[in-house]
Amino acid sequence: MKLLLTSGGIKNPSIQNALVELLGKPISECAALCIPTALYGHPMAGPRQAWRFISAQEPRSPMVGLGWKSLGVLELTALPSLDDERWVPLVRETAVLLVDGGDAAYLCHWLRASGLADLFPSLTETVWVGVSAGSMVMTPRVGADFVNWQSPAGDRTLGVVDFSIFPHLDNPDLPENTLAAAERWAGALSNPAYAIDDETAIQVVDGTVQVISEGRWKLFGLK
Repeated sequence: MKLLLTSGGIKNPSIQNALVELLGKPISECAALCIPTALYGHPMAGPRQAWRFISAQEPRSPMVGLGWKSLGVLELTALPSLDDERWVPLVRETAVLLVDGGDAAYLCHWLRASGLADLFPSLTETVWVGVSAGSMVMTPRVGADFVNWQSPAGDRTLGVVDFSIFPHLDNPDLPENTLAAAERWAGALSNPAYAIDDETAIQVVDGTVQVISEGRWKLFGLK
């Protein structure tokens, strides 16, 4: 799987160019599935925010409204009640998974419970575009500060990459998301970590990490 891990979506030309390069063809020629599940686990999100995401009513966090060839909704909480043939082929033929933010621990739980996480090793050409928690879920830990839904796994997530992500750095709507706060957060982890603002994304392809930014970011190393 090819990863484009963003804080605020496809916010600028640099991130959008990276997305098109990962897809290997124009957005208008690609089928996408959007995953709103993480939104239900966060107290500041929920059903209304899920509708805004699905219906592309999020101009500050562009994802669904980029002009995809086709779009569908993949609701992870529904998948355990369905036979695999009802949804697995659809995932396999989809170019990109658009994964919104919310609570990463809740998203991680349902990625595992739904069986979608089990497909990851076989989805070698699929592009995963995450926003906030949709990016953080791919990391080994999100840190206790970012857990709202109490998971049996605590703050541990999928560990597809070996670094953690502190999103929304310097976001005016989140005045607590300062670089000093990110440094304290990183100090409680046992792995490398990035603090990224909403104009920044982290691309990961075949283990190679590249930061794509028109904003501000910082890498915190091992303790």
